[in-house]
Amino acid sequence: MGLTVIEKIVRNHGGNPAKADAIVWIGIDFRSARDFGGANVIKNLKKNYQGDYIHDKSKTAFTFDTNAPANTIAYADNQHYIRLFARQQNIPLYDVDQGIGTHIAIENGLALPGETAVGTDSHYNIMGAIGAFGQGMGDQDIAFIFKTGKTWFQIPQTVKIAVKGKLPEGTTARDLTLKIVGELGTEKALNKAVEITGEAVDALDLAGRITLSSMATEAGAIAFFIKPSQEIVEYCQTRSRGRKFAVVWADSDAEYSDYLEIEVEGLRPQAAVSPSPVKVVDLKEILGKPIDSVFIGSCTNGRYEDIAAAAKIIAGKKIHPGIMVKIVPATRQVFGRLLKDGIIESLFNAGIIISQAGCGGCASGQLGMTGKGEVQLSTSNRNFPGKQGSGDTHLVSPQTAAYSALAGVVANPSA
Repeated sequence: MGLTVIEKIVRNHGGNPAKADAIVWIGIDFRSARDFGGANVIKNLKKNYQGDYIHDKSKTAFTFDTNAPANTIAYADNQHYIRLFARQQNIPLYDVDQGIGTHIAIENGLALPGETAVGTDSHYNIMGAIGAFGQGMGDQDIAFIFKTGKTWFQIPQTVKIAVKGKLPEGTTARDLTLKIVGELGTEKALNKAVEITGEAVDALDLAGRITLSSMATEAGAIAFFIKPSQEIVEYCQTRSRGRKFAVVWADSDAEYSDYLEIEVEGLRPQAAVSPSPVKVVDLKEILGKPIDSVFIGSCTNGRYEDIAAAAKIIAGKKIHPGIMVKIVPATRQVFGRLLKDGIIESLFNAGIIISQAGCGGCASGQLGMTGKGEVQLSTSNRNFPGKQGSGDTHLVSPQTAAYSALAGVVANPSA
């Protein structure tokens, strides 16, 4: 019997036997801790270990993205405590000006196809976008990995999803993602890896693949794996700094715990309505619903392509009176490209607030939070009560967010 993607990656990193449900030790190619949790990682290192704290400094980093820059004294203290440790240990640190840690890892070739990466971010499985295995873990687990370079892991069973058809004009990677998450709910892929194939998936660019992989957590999955295209391989090669990597994919006779087919030929724009990211409906069901605010950003839809798509719709117009629109680019690289291409100026002229690269509204106290009674459209990955504030948040694509910002109500001509 052949191996699934996750079984192959585990095997290639020392895990034996590389079969579902086995508990194995695996080597970790890249590990990081963010400002949220990073200080506790350090405290665990100092409490439990002696001598050298870091197994391999070239494979270790800190990233500041949840509170960037710090807006409370507690966060400022946490971040500077990490800075001092990073300087002392000579560990790379991507500070509050750099953006979302998982995106930084992809942009800088810190994680590559077929590799393993972990961090204190529950959306580290975003690495499935490049065919790598990523996993969010707790402070004590990450401290152990910083020290040893390895972790124990129970290999999950795998669900295979075959997406049938092409995405219709007017629908996006976000609509495809919401469709898949809505079909899975929180049970079908719970604690399982998911391999997603099909013409519509193969056609996705990196931004679209990031959108899809970033919502595996919301479906209860370990990860959504997408086979790297030639475009993705070339992107990673240009950022690998000479490091060799190999694309890993499942064998034709791999064993799956479930097989699902999802038809997208007639797909229309989607929305995940409050209070759950798996409560997915056709957007037409909430068209015309009054809104108070819009947030475009997060690790799900904060890439250049996402923001540029929204800007194309908004360019030369003004957002609806009384609507507050906030945009947070995923990384400094994304922000810089938006500046260079004049997109930031276009968005500013439309009346939109643009903020420092980072997680934005997904992190408490950051741009994109809602007040009690506020109705927000968001391109982030979660809309649980309290996650982005006290209001109601509905998850949509950047295009839907843009059309709605102009109309003052939920809107999209393609719905």
